[in-house]
Amino acid sequence: MENFTAKRVLGVFLVLFFIGYGTSVYWGLEPNVMDISELEVKSKDEAAQEGKKLVVGYITTTTLITVAETLLDKPGGYLSNDVMPPSLFMDNMPAWELGVLEQVRDLSLIMRKDFSRSQSQSVEDKDLKVAQPKFNIDNKSWHLPSAEAEYREGIKAIYSYRSRLADPNQPDAQFYARADNLAAWLKEVQSRLGSLSQKLSSSVGRHAINDGLAGDSAAEQSTYAPDEELIKTSWFLTDDVFYEARGASWALLHFMKAIEVDFKGVLEKKNATVSVRQIIRELEETQETVWSPMILNGSGFGLMANHSLVMANYISRANAAVIDLSELLNKG
Repeated sequence: MENFTAKRVLGVFLVLFFIGYGTSVYWGLEPNVMDISELEVKSKDEAAQEGKKLVVGYITTTTLITVAETLLDKPGGYLSNDVMPPSLFMDNMPAWELGVLEQVRDLSLIMRKDFSRSQSQSVEDKDLKVAQPKFNIDNKSWHLPSAEAEYREGIKAIYSYRSRLADPNQPDAQFYARADNLAAWLKEVQSRLGSLSQKLSSSVGRHAINDGLAGDSAAEQSTYAPDEELIKTSWFLTDDVFYEARGASWALLHFMKAIEVDFKGVLEKKNATVSVRQIIRELEETQETVWSPMILNGSGFGLMANHSLVMANYISRANAAVIDLSELLNKG
């Protein structure tokens, strides 16, 4: 009798384990990359439903909404703040979500500070003023308020901004597709990509020279820092950094496609369209299928593959193209 009971308990445990494992695999699937033509069609349809036409900034705003909604509505929903299994034991997808969220935060901030304002002394848009802080709640907050609830409030406010944007009777809602505004966003992009590239490259460990005060003989820093230090990402965090970069690249890829549409005139005038397409090309490479069942991080020229260094290569090349684009925009 005891053996029969033990077998039943073991059987139930195994069933629950495989159900949990299968669920975690399904929830861990990354959303596909959306085609810009699909986003344009979606924008046109949604504008038509409101009896309005596409205006400058409508596609970028729609893309921001779509990316943020995908973050919440993909299989399994938003997992970063879950406190129950199986998502409690998952780390790759929450890292992916963080990468997406950081890009959403950056773009919503620039839309509030720059894209929607004619000059530095102009008034902030009332909806973006509400939306942008909503995305900055702790991504692991699960109650009072939950991260999902705050993000949905932010999305709701962006919907309101988009509706006003296409309404000719509400000229207070604007999207200014100017070179200086685009350059402001690209500066944020450079910072994010540079940080991700450094963390990815540190998977094998490297000695870094302290160049914080380089270029200014009068420069100072708060506390002493060694002239050289070993920087190495913990073995336990290499896959998290990899998937954070995957998520950030996924979101940025869609934003770049939207920017190419809404800033078409500016890019053509600066002869910079090809630079945007080069960035898009590099970011598309970051979304190639990972065939390995786990993220490998062998030494730089060792026997085992190093997925982090491959990702760092694409991220660095995309960042170099972003820097080139910024320089083109800053030229007269």
